[in-house]
Amino acid sequence: MRYLLCILILGCILSSASAQTRVVAECTVSYTIAVSNELQVDKDAVALLKQSTKTVYIKGNNSRSDLNSPSFSQSLIYNKTTGNAVILREIGANKFLTKLSATDWVKQNDKFSDMLIQFSDERKVILGYDCKKATIQLKDGSTFSVFYASAIAPSVKEFEFQFKDIPGFVLEYEAKDGYTQKITYTATKISLNPVPASRFEIPVTGYRLLNE
Repeated sequence: MRYLLCILILGCILSSASAQTRVVAECTVSYTIAVSNELQVDKDAVALLKQSTKTVYIKGNNSRSDLNSPSFSQSLIYNKTTGNAVILREIGANKFLTKLSATDWVKQNDKFSDMLIQFSDERKVILGYDCKKATIQLKDGSTFSVFYASAIAPSVKEFEFQFKDIPGFVLEYEAKDGYTQKITYTATKISLNPVPASRFEIPVTGYRLLNE
């Protein structure tokens, strides 16, 4: 009897945890990019970042992440089933394509291996979702924070390798580059409408193939 009661309690706990997080297999998420604590090293680069946007598309086991600016665009198409990725870059009239095998993709994201995640009680509401804060520490000692909605999670996480162990959908996060102290990506719109399969098609012409 006691054993049966334990099984029932465990089942209730698992059902409750499952109900709390809904896997989103079809969505489009738009992010704005903000620059703060600017180092006046390259004002043009900072201005360019401020004019840039990011859009993420999820469809089943496929994802696409577009970064667009006035003079440069980059798209990352990732297939969770194969683990392969393709990077498309457009600089002016020049178009480049890079193919990454599953092994290449893991190697490219090696800096995110063995990272530590610390969860906090700090929260904020983004697009109506209650988001929790987490701080990620990389093996080189650097840290950055994210805010994630625990009520939803993307069906593909590995395309944002640093977020693959975050228990929810990351709607705000920090990044750094050589020109600024901090760049913040914040989701401004989520659409759960179907995403056309054509978004994940790999171009066969018009791009120069590069080796990563």
